[in-house]
Amino acid sequence: AGAADGNRIQLAGEGEVGTGGGPAGDLYLEIKVAKHAKFTRQGDGLACQITIPMTAAALGTRMEFATLDAEREDLPEMVQTVAIDILPGTQSGETVVARGFGVTRLRGQGRGDLTFHVVVETPRSITEEQVELLTKLAELRGEEKPEAVVDHNSRGVFSRIRDAFK
Repeated sequence: AGAADGNRIQLAGEGEVGTGGGPAGDLYLEIKVAKHAKFTRQGDGLACQITIPMTAAALGTRMEFATLDAEREDLPEMVQTVAIDILPGTQSGETVVARGFGVTRLRGQGRGDLTFHVVVETPRSITEEQVELLTKLAELRGEEKPEAVVDHNSRGVFSRIRDAFK
């Protein structure tokens, strides 16, 4: 448990027989971890992307998700799922962390974390009743004619990297 891409396992005496009938050499196995359909590995941690409706992001909710251990029937149900809290006002791009639901550490000293990257979904089509409700909400929030705010001080990835070397 905990092995990662590139880890090597040495099996002493399990390789080819030595020349002239000498003792067998060692066999080295290099680990290649298969990709998972839902999770991406980040060291001892796992990450996945979740998409939530805008109402859940605005109001907050509690959601349950299957963990990597859900594929194992020999484990109790409590490790096969994890409940996470989506706080009211959650924005697209925020992360929610479930501590201890990642990959077992190589020497068996605990587990990494499971990080959920949140994407807030805005509906592409809505009914007339939904339009009325959202229009009323916009009025209550003073957002009938919203203005975009351009942040001239935001820095891109390359700017942050350049500044780190200064």
